[in-house]
Amino acid sequence: MGNETAKGIEEDYGYDGDNDTDRNNTCNNFLETEVFLYYSLIPSAFIILVLTCLERRARRCCFDEKCPGLSGYIGVLTPFDSLSVYSNRWSLGFAFGVTANKVLFLFDKEYIPDELPRWAIVFWVILMAIVVGLAMYPFFVCLATRQPIAGAILGFLYTTAWLTITILDILQCPELDTIRGYNNIILIWPSLLCYLFLLGRFAFIFVKAVRDLLGLESIREEISFLEDHQAQHVHRLLRKPPLQQTQKSWIRRRLYEWDPHFLFPSRIISTVVLVAICLYMFITSEFITLNPIFEEINKDFTSDGLISDDKTPPLLYYFQEFLSTLGGVWRVSLFLSSFTCFSYIFHLLVCYRRQIKLLRAGKRLHFLSIDFKVSPSHSVVSLGKFTSWQVAYIIWGYLVMHFVLIVFGMVIMYIAILPMKEGRWHELLDKWGTVILSIVIVMVIKKLQVILAGIFFLQPKISPKDKQKPLALDNRRAFINFSYFLFFHSVVVGVTSCLMRLLYSIIIGTWLIGRVDRPVMPRGFETRDNGFNTWVQMLFLDHYHTNPILVCFCHILDTGNKERQHWKSSPNYSITELTETDFKRRESFPTHYPEVTSGSKARGRARTRWLLFYTLLNNPSLQKFRKPRSDPHSMDSPQNCVAR
Repeated sequence: MGNETAKGIEEDYGYDGDNDTDRNNTCNNFLETEVFLYYSLIPSAFIILVLTCLERRARRCCFDEKCPGLSGYIGVLTPFDSLSVYSNRWSLGFAFGVTANKVLFLFDKEYIPDELPRWAIVFWVILMAIVVGLAMYPFFVCLATRQPIAGAILGFLYTTAWLTITILDILQCPELDTIRGYNNIILIWPSLLCYLFLLGRFAFIFVKAVRDLLGLESIREEISFLEDHQAQHVHRLLRKPPLQQTQKSWIRRRLYEWDPHFLFPSRIISTVVLVAICLYMFITSEFITLNPIFEEINKDFTSDGLISDDKTPPLLYYFQEFLSTLGGVWRVSLFLSSFTCFSYIFHLLVCYRRQIKLLRAGKRLHFLSIDFKVSPSHSVVSLGKFTSWQVAYIIWGYLVMHFVLIVFGMVIMYIAILPMKEGRWHELLDKWGTVILSIVIVMVIKKLQVILAGIFFLQPKISPKDKQKPLALDNRRAFINFSYFLFFHSVVVGVTSCLMRLLYSIIIGTWLIGRVDRPVMPRGFETRDNGFNTWVQMLFLDHYHTNPILVCFCHILDTGNKERQHWKSSPNYSITELTETDFKRRESFPTHYPEVTSGSKARGRARTRWLLFYTLLNNPSLQKFRKPRSDPHSMDSPQNCVAR
């Protein structure tokens, strides 16, 4: 991808034709990454086939009886579990980072054949997306396979092949690396870093698996529903809140407050890594392509001949001035839009943690309207397309923001900066002095209206400690006259307010178009924002499948079921031992939380009341046979329990 950019810039600056001929004769691009992408399907298919044959199955299939040697093998591969993977998050993140330049390759329309009919372009794009997905599939399955030795060896070889091809694609034609040199390395170094990290990861997996095979180290971990941070989160919920809150540092109060009992899932980490690399490559490509052009224009414009020559045509001078000004505004807007988009990437983590905690606490109305509906089928689809949509949104958001900043920058330059630079202060004040003075007067009058209304038309404070006066009118007759004359004044000022509202909407909409965690549409119209819909539906799916309380409950049920099956399969199985074991297991979980346990009698009484309530609730006909209590409002009454 970098060589194509270099060629385009060389054509713009008109290199000598003989040199181009010699260069084309001595440099053949036979190892481009775009070409290797198609050839990599062969080793990719081989790796997928090998790992599929080695994958173990938990259930038997129809061909197990016909082929006893394959009994239990040929399972279904999974590249990653985007819902519950927490231990291998950064490895998956760097695996997604490897795919960054391939994802940008899908944005390039040069891979579409010219002779292809227009109606078939959609199918060709889908086919190319499948090709890229199959070529990148081994990176993920080699990390996620349950055969670590085979996965580590195949993944290491496949990663080495891609790393070698990428380096050769950069170094095979160094003279084509634009005017400045090293531009391809600057563009591709994040992908090279991801390749090197994966090589180290595969080597680590191989060494650890060999040590386990030799008995030097055990890597077999028991599969459990409950992660350690989820158990700690439930532990914290069961504790009593501290009487005094700990004093937070400035960073935790203003920038970011970390939570030791919260971990981001692998999908969010992968999204952050992929979006950051794609955005970096896109911005760097734009800078490498356009910056030399603006430098040459600025060099020609600042030459002594063009400025001091009185015979220079005015039209040419103004055109050169426009291009030179555009170059400066382009650089400033490039920095501002880049900084804003990269800050959005890190702000994504903050919004995800805050909103997922609000969902767990049942406070969805803090960021959703009451009529917002979430479709289960759409949530399933949103989980898969969230990462890709975030990449597309952040790139398009950068482009739109960059363009709007350029437009506003050019307007400000020609309205204010250039007249100041040329010394036309008198003309500038004649044109805009009155406008600025009128705006200042209107703002002062609006501020005075608020201040005077608070002084004359509101009753005094109820308590001296109150920050504001109560919303209780005073001097009603004067207030009615004030409102009457304010009506005629506000009609005129309302036109300016309407224009300012439109301007604010454009600015805020432009700034938020790259974010999917906030709706661009106003409250009540969020369903029209597809990006925000995808974000919310993904959050709900995460909430329903990774809620620590729900996962902890499932873990307790699963542990109890395994213990019961173990006792039933033992030869000395007895009901008494099973009951005692089940009672010990039930009491083992609360022992981690000394604040909750309050004696065996209280626990036994609470358990008895719960069983009584559950029995009467499911068998209403038994309530008439129960001995009535003397106090009809007793808390033990099933009617009161149902009402509660």
